[in-house]
Amino acid sequence: MISRWFTRLLLAILVLPAPALAADQPSPEARGLAIAQEMDRRDSGWGDYTAAMRMVLRNRQGEESIRELRTRFLEVEDDGDKSLIIFDQPRDVQGTALLSHTHALKPDDQWLYLPALKRVKRIASNNKSGPFMGSEFAYEDLTSQEVEKYSYRFLREEDYNGRPTFVIERYPEYEHSGYTRQVVWIDQQIHQPLQTVYHDRKDARLKTLTLHGYQQYADQYWRPAEMYMENHQTGKTTRLIWSDYQFGTGLTDRDFDRNSLKRAR
Repeated sequence: MISRWFTRLLLAILVLPAPALAADQPSPEARGLAIAQEMDRRDSGWGDYTAAMRMVLRNRQGEESIRELRTRFLEVEDDGDKSLIIFDQPRDVQGTALLSHTHALKPDDQWLYLPALKRVKRIASNNKSGPFMGSEFAYEDLTSQEVEKYSYRFLREEDYNGRPTFVIERYPEYEHSGYTRQVVWIDQQIHQPLQTVYHDRKDARLKTLTLHGYQQYADQYWRPAEMYMENHQTGKTTRLIWSDYQFGTGLTDRDFDRNSLKRAR
């Protein structure tokens, strides 16, 4: 009797359809989402921080221009984060400031203060793919990358410059994105991106962002020392050099309202 039961069980296993045998294996979409969620979990709870930034613009001919900036960030529970970018140098852009309120699925809110005109300009949601202040970073690149803003697909595990990474694709779920998809290499140890390749609305390779020199702050949060964006279609590049990260500075919502743009010094 036991032998007959075992024979039936063996036959049942052998004729199971392939999907049933693999039912416990996550789909590429589920695994990609899980990786994104783990990245978000590990980088939650920082509250607020500030940093200095140098922006180096380089055109196709190799000519460079340099801008000095300050940044402020505020973590928002159950919504996207807030940020403020302030230009200090050169004089022709001094006092220019970009305020961003990121959201998960509804359009992000962004305002640009132009001191020469003494006015605040709202960035239209259908203009988020435009370049920010002549750089190779689009307005949408400068808002926090909320998990819900994308759908995901796991591609593979791969060595990247001697570091094991997860490679995932993510597809913007929000309207008016300048990208059809982004391919992201994520460090398996610190769960931070090392490289992102952006594809434009025609699905052609548009630009590549690489991140270098990660350091840990407040015993938990990893931040890069440098971000390098190369536009493959124009030959232009933008390098962001970060310094003086300060966490827990006491920033509040008042530091990120529209009036904060005019108060920025």
